[in-house]
Amino acid sequence: MSFSAKLHQSPLLGTFVKTPHPHVIEVLSHCSLDFLILDAEHAPFDRTSLDLCIMVAKLSDLPTLVRIPDNAPSTILNALDCGATGILVPHVCSAEQAKLIVKKSHFGAGGRGYAGSTRAASYISTPMNEHLKNSSQHTTVVVQIEDIEGVDEVENIAAVDGIDALFIGQVDLAVAYGEASVNSESVRNASMKIIEVARRHNKPVGMFVSDANQVTFWKNLGVSFFGLASEHKMMIDGFNEQRRKIESINEG
Repeated sequence: MSFSAKLHQSPLLGTFVKTPHPHVIEVLSHCSLDFLILDAEHAPFDRTSLDLCIMVAKLSDLPTLVRIPDNAPSTILNALDCGATGILVPHVCSAEQAKLIVKKSHFGAGGRGYAGSTRAASYISTPMNEHLKNSSQHTTVVVQIEDIEGVDEVENIAAVDGIDALFIGQVDLAVAYGEASVNSESVRNASMKIIEVARRHNKPVGMFVSDANQVTFWKNLGVSFFGLASEHKMMIDGFNEQRRKIESINEG
């Protein structure tokens, strides 16, 4: 089963990775996660660190999306040639933009440039016809809806063939609507619209959650895959919780 098909299975749990080092991926491979999102938009990933992190993820059979910093053809190519399962594209606001992203994510006339020497092609070990077939069937394209324009155009974006899933960017939506919280009515309404549109087009929908306690609410509304916090937040929360336990014992 392709990863894009698995995204319909609810709930799938992943996390955003902010540290561009393969050791972090190695550690996370021992956690009960269904996928990782390497955050090349907001964390200091370069081509080399992205390559090493994807290498470890593939060796661990851990599906990996790369949240790319832009939708330039070379950016998409780099992530997919390194062997990423797919891409998560921020700030998608129109069907035209979505169509171009799909085209540049797949081989074909005017699309992704072919090279058989990449990790994605098993370093020339995979015949061209097989690599073309595998890429067509397994490359996952997820677009992030996080702007007012994207919410307004989400029906047309979801209708684009080759868009495998929608991802709700609630934090940026809050900023766009001039709100101080993702729990505002405007963000909630926008999120519900995205979920309803995704359901009509049989597209899975994902979102970021800061805490697992939020998963059940959104799962019941139709969200099927979740980017839970990040390894940074888990470290901070984990050690702070241990500190609170120590202080509680001392107070007792």
